[in-house]
Amino acid sequence: MNYSKLLLPALAALALAACDRPAAVVVPAVTVPVAVPGPAGATGATGAAGNTGNTGSTGMTGSTGSTGSTGSTGSTGDTGATGMDGSRGAPGRPGENTTVIVLPPASAAR
Repeated sequence: MNYSKLLLPALAALALAACDRPAAVVVPAVTVPVAVPGPAGATGATGAAGNTGNTGSTGMTGSTGSTGSTGSTGSTGDTGATGMDGSRGAPGRPGENTTVIVLPPASAAR
């Protein structure tokens, strides 16, 4: 145990020396300059005109119109002229062996 009292501080010193770290090096941050915009430049030239567009499609044919109203009845025409008298016929011939039968009227039904 006598040796352990002497060895214990020596081992502690050795252990602490092994854990010795070098001092941390602080690197200063690099300062980046901020760009400050300058005055505006001159206006550019006007661009060329664009191409003319294509012609549109032809529209659809319209619907057929409605049938018109029936017209009014026309006026009555003028009366025609009276016709001419016809030619007179030839006189008839006397009959031959002709018998005429006269029937009495039918009696009324009772």
